Amino acid sequence: MIAELTTTSLVEWSRWQFAMTAIYHYMFVPLTLGLSFLLAIMETMWVRTGKEEWLHATKFWMKLFAVNFAIGIATGLILEFQFGSNWSNYSWFVGDIFGAPLAIEGLFAFFLEATFFAVMFFGWNKVSRSFHLTSTWMVFLGSNISALWILVANAWMQNPVGMEFNPLTARNEMDDFWAVLFSPTAMNKFFHTITSAYTLSACFVIGVSAWFILKKRHFEFARKSILLASVFGFLSIIATIFTGDTSAQDVTRTQPMKLAAMEGLNEGGKGASFTLIGFPTEDPALPSSRMRTIKYGITIPKLLSFLGYHDFNAYVPGIQNIIDGYTSNDGTIYPSLSQRMANGRNAIEALKNYKLAIETKNDTLVQQALTTLQQNYPDFGYGYLNSPYDAIPPVSLVFYSFRIMVGLGMLFVLLFILSWWYAKKRKFNKFRFIPYLAILCVPFAYIASQCGWIVAEVGRQPWVVQNLMPTNVAITRIASGWVITTFWMFAILFTLLLIAEIGIMFTQIRKGVKEPINEIKTQD
Repeated sequence: MIAELTTTSLVEWSRWQFAMTAIYHYMFVPLTLGLSFLLAIMETMWVRTGKEEWLHATKFWMKLFAVNFAIGIATGLILEFQFGSNWSNYSWFVGDIFGAPLAIEGLFAFFLEATFFAVMFFGWNKVSRSFHLTSTWMVFLGSNISALWILVANAWMQNPVGMEFNPLTARNEMDDFWAVLFSPTAMNKFFHTITSAYTLSACFVIGVSAWFILKKRHFEFARKSILLASVFGFLSIIATIFTGDTSAQDVTRTQPMKLAAMEGLNEGGKGASFTLIGFPTEDPALPSSRMRTIKYGITIPKLLSFLGYHDFNAYVPGIQNIIDGYTSNDGTIYPSLSQRMANGRNAIEALKNYKLAIETKNDTLVQQALTTLQQNYPDFGYGYLNSPYDAIPPVSLVFYSFRIMVGLGMLFVLLFILSWWYAKKRKFNKFRFIPYLAILCVPFAYIASQCGWIVAEVGRQPWVVQNLMPTNVAITRIASGWVITTFWMFAILFTLLLIAEIGIMFTQIRKGVKEPINEIKTQD
């Protein structure tokens, strides 16, 4: 059925192009979100205390923020254009809903952020201190509001709510804006994403400051930056852990296949164990090559049930359970995926019959087709799958990404505690392990950030819109050669932009900080 719609080559290259653009874009976004907050705090300290050291710290970090901000915009614009160029079927199917938060983000949040960024970056000695400080806080507010609307749109793809399908236009239309905005999935995703971005920013500030200490430069500036960033980072990572827990519960309820893939769990049950570490491997004994057996796994009994439901004895379905059908903890009966595929095909056929009945003005057939469509629409997307096993995401990639993300998160907790303690005691430079660890955690923070998005986005495959539209159906039917060409164009462009950003940042870091006259050059 899918082969009738498009080619595998086109689908895969369209996916790779969007994934590549998203990966590059999200290299810049987290630093923008978190560093804007730290800038606002530093400038507030300058305005309140009048100490030049806070002014120079603000200006130094602002330069790095500006470079990151500018390149993030460039990649973000291309990402949005791809919805129309490569994913037109998706845009048609859900544009009424997905486009609303993106429009609000562009018209309100982005322009708020961009307007006050100009004042913040170019307004030194041109506006009053209070107005400049307000502008800095507005940049922070605008960037985080921007993230809110984008994540609301993304969360709706994970858990579509607040909408009604219009069979006349074959479009999903929003009927409850507040349900879309305040869905548990949207709120969990927003707070988890921004707190993880704050964590990355804290790692970045500590890492750069640690480099100054190793180079025996700007000791006091570095120490105060580390003290501020370590407190900020510790609070952020604790919030990230908490929001990660609530996100896990949401995924358990709304995307059980994603949870099963995260665990490599083929057969679930009550009191399901959490796999601390293991090696997903192919097993010929399994019914599908998409499934994996976890070898040499270290498990914690009943922990997965607790993470998913806060109940050590709760039932958690595995991949095979979802395929065969199961009953959830709240008593909801989920049919087998074969049945859901049949329901989906019934919905697709009913939609065709409805349009035919409208054209022929057959009121009886109209009502019959509409009733069938409404009854089966929750499984609409399953009608485009060729096999129940097509609903399984890449298990190994999701499994490893989740554990890398969590493992690095625990490392960051240790980093923030050690950094704060040794910076407070003015002994940061006496234990060279600490500054080297801080520098190493900068790329680790970016790896953890990307792993988080791999879990979120790859883990929900094959769905573009959960249960309603698989990836294969969402693309634009164009020649795959055009997609391949633009893929390499964007890959080269983004790589050059990334190299340019890294080069400019390194140059600014090497230049160092303008120090006040009374700057402390050495540590006790």
